[in-house]
Amino acid sequence: MTTNTTANTATDTTANRATDTATDTTTDATTGVTGAEGVAGVAARSRLDFGKTAGKAFRALIGFDAAAREGLDPALVELIQIRASHLNHCAYCLHMHTSDARKAGESEERLHMVAVWREARHFFTEKEQAALALTEAVTLVADGGVPDDVYAEAAARFDERELAQVLALICTINTWNRVALATGKVAGTDERR
Repeated sequence: MTTNTTANTATDTTANRATDTATDTTTDATTGVTGAEGVAGVAARSRLDFGKTAGKAFRALIGFDAAAREGLDPALVELIQIRASHLNHCAYCLHMHTSDARKAGESEERLHMVAVWREARHFFTEKEQAALALTEAVTLVADGGVPDDVYAEAAARFDERELAQVLALICTINTWNRVALATGKVAGTDERR
């Protein structure tokens, strides 16, 4: 009974915020997306703007992200970011990185296979497979650490500097996923623009 009351209160509160912020539009209480603005519209959420509120940390994370990508194949960067976003259930980042991958020339076939890459290995190089396995292990580190065989395969496919860059990239996308999820970012929006 408490659960229903809490859920109804949360829905009512969200709906009230939507009414307060948008006079001539309706807001979906589940997603927070304003109807008149469409899928790419701005969410009517009351969560903080991490970039503005924690500007120094946000800029440091942007710097870490840029440093992590340095020297890596852009296609590999997107595959890593897409797979981590799948695992973290981050629709905001998943939408952003699949869009970026398409713009960079990635094929639809490969994008559809990232989530099931183990069953579709022929779509990915051995290097990409090693990076995807390492991405999964690091992203799900609480489930069993990073197995020696996964690390060894990645170390065999990347030189030490590249491996460090891949690891840094996995760390940054996991951080971005957590920031996006915690602050209620809505898939289909892209605040980089």
